[in-house]
Amino acid sequence: MGNFVDFKEIEKQNEYVNKVKLLVNGKGKKAFVYTLGCQQNEADSEKIMGTLNKMGYQITENEKEADVLMVNTCAIRDHAEKRALSIIGRFKHYKAVNPDIIIGVCGCMSAQEHQREKLKHSYHYVDFTFGTGALHRLPEFIYNALNKKKRYFDIDSDKPQIAEGIETLRQSTYRAWVSIMYGCNNFCTYCIVPYVRGRERSRKMEDILCEIRDLVEKGYKDITLLGQNVNSYGKDLDEKTNISALLNEISKIEGDFWIHLMTSHPKDASIEMIEAIKSSPRTSGHFHLPLQSGSDEILKKMNRHYDLERYLSIIAKLRENNENITLTTDLIVGFPGESEEDFNLTLDVIKKVKYDSVFSFIYSPRKGTPAAAMENQIPSEEQHRRYDILCDAQNEISKKINESYIGTAQKVLVDGKSKNNEGVYTSRTQGNKIVHFECEKDYTGQFKTVKITRADTFALYGEII
Repeated sequence: MGNFVDFKEIEKQNEYVNKVKLLVNGKGKKAFVYTLGCQQNEADSEKIMGTLNKMGYQITENEKEADVLMVNTCAIRDHAEKRALSIIGRFKHYKAVNPDIIIGVCGCMSAQEHQREKLKHSYHYVDFTFGTGALHRLPEFIYNALNKKKRYFDIDSDKPQIAEGIETLRQSTYRAWVSIMYGCNNFCTYCIVPYVRGRERSRKMEDILCEIRDLVEKGYKDITLLGQNVNSYGKDLDEKTNISALLNEISKIEGDFWIHLMTSHPKDASIEMIEAIKSSPRTSGHFHLPLQSGSDEILKKMNRHYDLERYLSIIAKLRENNENITLTTDLIVGFPGESEEDFNLTLDVIKKVKYDSVFSFIYSPRKGTPAAAMENQIPSEEQHRRYDILCDAQNEISKKINESYIGTAQKVLVDGKSKNNEGVYTSRTQGNKIVHFECEKDYTGQFKTVKITRADTFALYGEII
């Protein structure tokens, strides 16, 4: 079946679901899932929770009362891996008190052989691990752990496949993640993703459209299409399709909802795709296009397959089609060999493009990637100095852009009460800008119109019209 898990394997896992149900049903068993990392990990965790729930476990937010403890890990930076290991280490005490507790580790970190070996030999209380391509086998892993079979450290997911029909327990009733593809073929020299999530694998369009129609019928208002590189969607499928065709088909679905893309790669950002974004009011509010560096020399070292001229031409085309579009990007500071001139070129780009916001990161070496072995690694102190300069420059730009919204009316999707201010609600525009407003009535999950009265660097403030 190539990139897809076959029917027999799905049936086998459903049998394990029923076996686990017989063992845990009526016993008040609970499961806790800790998620680190990106939106794709959040989407995976919703499937993990859905599967656990289907097997008879109640999902809890209190790890201390859980009978199953799952950690969905991230490997994109060293800090994420250290945090995951710290959390897993904390779970050791629960296992010491109750040896029947099941502890599982999954996600990108556990897909790396050296981390898998560390978990196997240094974390003896961990019952099983699996990589990003074996999520559909969770029922089997839980069943074996319940029956005290030997610990299992999955290596089959080194060749990951797509499994349709996995139960999903969504954490919102109005915002949803929809994975349209998995993996990456780009092999940027700093990135671990292709090594832990495998090569690109696209879901069939009919399955994606079916999922989106179901979400819209259930009242979901904001749907994000996920992929390591959504622009290359469909290249691996037998039927001829692409991201533009998918967006055009989504635009035919009736309902009041927004579509976002996360994330796009500049080398695959076609004119056809930009036209598809323009033609649908559901997709035209926001576009995230990672730049990573404003230096062509550094982009080449990163193996990004585009230069600054190509990147800026895409930005120009996006703005030509929609001058009000919100633009965001990713930037890496302190990549090996980055000179002061290279860094200043990146500063020049953010001043020229005037992004609404920037997600900037200090370069972190990842074991197994080419960049980790490059010469001229930038000292941490210098990385942080450049990072601070970049953030200060972007914050000034973001504040000016946000101030331009004062006096305008913005359609927002309400997220709920602010955690810090009583009576204040938080929402987002289609352009993904945060908007705070005071209100006596709870409109969570609904579209509303807010007149913007104030702005700062990171948010807008207003009142409901």
